[in-house]
Amino acid sequence: MPTLILVRHGRSTANSEGLLAGWTPGVGLDERGAAQAAALPGRLAGLPLAEIVTSPLQRCQETIRPLLQDRGRTAHTDERIGECHYGDWSGRKLADLKDEPLMEVVQAHPSMAAFPGGESMRAMQTRAAEAVREWNARVERDHGPDAVYLMCSHGDIIKSLVADALGLHLDLFQRISVEPCSVTVIRYTRLRPFLVRLGDTGDFASLVPRETDPGDDAPVGGGAGAP
Repeated sequence: MPTLILVRHGRSTANSEGLLAGWTPGVGLDERGAAQAAALPGRLAGLPLAEIVTSPLQRCQETIRPLLQDRGRTAHTDERIGECHYGDWSGRKLADLKDEPLMEVVQAHPSMAAFPGGESMRAMQTRAAEAVREWNARVERDHGPDAVYLMCSHGDIIKSLVADALGLHLDLFQRISVEPCSVTVIRYTRLRPFLVRLGDTGDFASLVPRETDPGDDAPVGGGAGAP
């Protein structure tokens, strides 16, 4: 079965402004995110990609554009790997959402979290995992069992796919971290998936101690990464 490369979009304007973007239109990459996207072709140089699939949201489209231009390729768009539908939370400041009672559920019991006017985190994981399984079958059929393909998606989507691959309950997925423009790799086999890379950016700046404590909560949407 194929190997899947999951790329989270580069840092967005919403990330740098501390907003939960969701499906809010017009959210593109900030200056740092554009630089991250520009570096992506070099990071993936020499790696054959049978197919390239992306979320329909602008920040993913902008992230994958330099890679497509470098390789003279086009991408498939799949809404099922689009960001979680955060409903009424979309566009709000993450600092304000910390006081919402639902945030405690999102952090500690995400399998029971459903966003008002949006979707549940269970539904988010289910649609993304179904998309991956269908693309695995398609890529293997068209390109063979050793093919490698890429998906450009979002923090919570990628975290939920990693949890699915590892057999982790969704309630544990907040323990996983994937920074902007990080690369996560899952190799699928007939019996089980293998997590080959997790959140690889090649940049250790985010590990440098900060003056402000980020706290114990996982950043909903994936966070902004290193400053």
